[in-house]
Amino acid sequence: MLKNLFVACVLALSSGAIMAAQPTSYHQSEAAQPQLSSHSVAIVDGRTGQMVFEKNARQKLPIASITKLMTAMVVLDAGLPLDSPMTISDEELDRLKNTGSRLSVGSTLTRREMLLLALMSSENRAAAVLSRYYPGGRPAFIERMNQKARAIGMQNASFYDSTGLDVRNSATAMDLVRLVKAANQYPLIRQFTTMTEYTAQPSATRTLHYKNSNALVREGQWAIELSKTGFINEAGGCLVMEAEVGSQKLVFVLLAANSSAARVRDARSIKTWLESIPHTWLAG
Repeated sequence: MLKNLFVACVLALSSGAIMAAQPTSYHQSEAAQPQLSSHSVAIVDGRTGQMVFEKNARQKLPIASITKLMTAMVVLDAGLPLDSPMTISDEELDRLKNTGSRLSVGSTLTRREMLLLALMSSENRAAAVLSRYYPGGRPAFIERMNQKARAIGMQNASFYDSTGLDVRNSATAMDLVRLVKAANQYPLIRQFTTMTEYTAQPSATRTLHYKNSNALVREGQWAIELSKTGFINEAGGCLVMEAEVGSQKLVFVLLAANSSAARVRDARSIKTWLESIPHTWLAG
């Protein structure tokens, strides 16, 4: 049975600490709760840190391409030139899951464009090449990812690659709340994750049109400030967002849904449910 725990707690997200508060029950009946495919869920007030809804939020799970938010922060923290060209090589080929990519070997785009495609369209080779071009190469990049995770309070997170194809990339939903809040401090991440489409020209003779991997962004019906999707078989459908519901900014974290479509249905169900009980959870 889905358990719904509402806890009033302030998350000191900058340091990663959680300040304890007295639990508050909102007396919602089981029948009123949304029925979700996602195995792990955390919905948190983006302003106060109040937990609005949770389900297995402290269970460590694979996070797939949600990883790319950390990849983007590490790239931007380094202050590397965004207009520098980067070329896809054999080193960007996926030898873990043998997935394909429209960025063929020899494709060249700027660091800015690779970052955009990694965030907006979850392009794996773009995320991979970003780590290879980092000072010190991939080993230094992965080390920095894990250092950054600790610095923002992701106490249970582990990173092994920049794409999320490695199933060992894992975290709890509460860790990902911290990741979303940290990533939201970067204007370029907000911009790139909420663009609906982009046309890239990786060679003189090729033009590629990309769309946002989040259907909710593409549809334009939500007020979404930041978004990232993820999927590998082991992780299921994953989705994180910072978005407005009513007058409140909320952080959405959904992990291990049955499919990519199911994660979107879950987000819609949560939004509809919250809008049906506004006086219960909206901050005064």
